[in-house]
Amino acid sequence: MKYCRPRLLHGGWLLAILTAITATPVIAQTANFGSFNLSTNFDPAQGTVQGFTGGSYSLSAIINRDRDQKACIGFADPQPDHIMVLEKDFSQLTIQVDSNNNDTTLLIQGPDNTMIRCGDDTGKSKDASVSDRNWKRGTYRIWVGTFNPGVKQDYTLKVEQQ
Repeated sequence: MKYCRPRLLHGGWLLAILTAITATPVIAQTANFGSFNLSTNFDPAQGTVQGFTGGSYSLSAIINRDRDQKACIGFADPQPDHIMVLEKDFSQLTIQVDSNNNDTTLLIQGPDNTMIRCGDDTGKSKDASVSDRNWKRGTYRIWVGTFNPGVKQDYTLKVEQQ
């Protein structure tokens, strides 16, 4: 009996397919610095987490513009830095990065993966923030990035309810 090699595997196609699959970043469901849950009238300490930037993955690869047509810019790890679980709907939240005025960016992906909010400079500060209405109950993936790839900056992320 003669062995016949499938044509798909001929010429290195399998290697090319495997390389393409493993080279494409996957948006994970875990976070670099863990998760936190918030309910109505949460204590400010519950909405304060820490981490550091340092990735080279372009956040615009997730989406170019958010729901308000703001550009989603910066570089971070392909895996989100934080996962925020809102246990209730919130009418207004502000998410602020404090990195001692270094040039940070934010991308926040909501529970339905379409409710994306992006932030860059806050007023005269180079620290990023997002202040918005109608935060629905659910899981939010948060990336804290930098304007340039690979820059490591320690930061504190604060979520405030208005």
